[in-house]
Amino acid sequence: MKNYKKVLLAAVTTLALGTSAVAADKLKVGTEGAYPPFNLIDASGKVVGFDIDIANALCAEMKVECEIVTSDWDGIIPALNAKKFDMIVASMSITEERKQAVDFTNPYYTNKLQFIAPKSSDLKTDKASLKGKVIGAQRATIAGTWLEDNLGDVVEIKLYDTQENAYLDLNSGRVDGVLADKFVNWEWLKSDAGKDYEFKGEPVFDNDKIAIAVRKGDTALTTNLDAALKAIVDNGTYKQINDKYFPFSIY
Repeated sequence: MKNYKKVLLAAVTTLALGTSAVAADKLKVGTEGAYPPFNLIDASGKVVGFDIDIANALCAEMKVECEIVTSDWDGIIPALNAKKFDMIVASMSITEERKQAVDFTNPYYTNKLQFIAPKSSDLKTDKASLKGKVIGAQRATIAGTWLEDNLGDVVEIKLYDTQENAYLDLNSGRVDGVLADKFVNWEWLKSDAGKDYEFKGEPVFDNDKIAIAVRKGDTALTTNLDAALKAIVDNGTYKQINDKYFPFSIY
């Protein structure tokens, strides 16, 4: 899902290596809490979602307790490296920029990027047709970076602190379309707010690998998380979690 060119320097600056958290009885898990259906805060104030269920399943497999900690997306890598939590389970894409600041586990799902716009709109997603359009995306994400790298010379890009705020501006007509993770868009399109909107065109980036981030050099935790991920895939736990949220496999 998300890219960190703007905060990379801060992340590297705050990099803090230490003993592995894997030996502890509890692992603190960082997430955003504003990215349904992957991580969100429900009406009771509890952090829930696909990412949270995966984190809890991995902790159960490793026989440790999970404590969920929320963080603003822009500061989530610096917070990890400042030891506010032990790992990030927040639908984070593996990128070369991030790999300079953190280590990653094996991917736990694969994402795509796709545009959405009003059903009444004839928005076409080729570069020529998008000229002069206003397109929204969440700041510091793969979607935002893809827009800047590929369409920055033809569209006006509006970036938002949360995905929800991008959708709000789409509802209000301040943007012509939104580019975001396909599965997040899919969830929003099912909602009352998204009922008059639809996918436009084909996915523009369809091999976005999502993984868990840990502090640089925490190889023991990375190894244990990879082993636990393989175990929950093999024993069917992953499929049960997947099927709770999606009628198709995202693995």
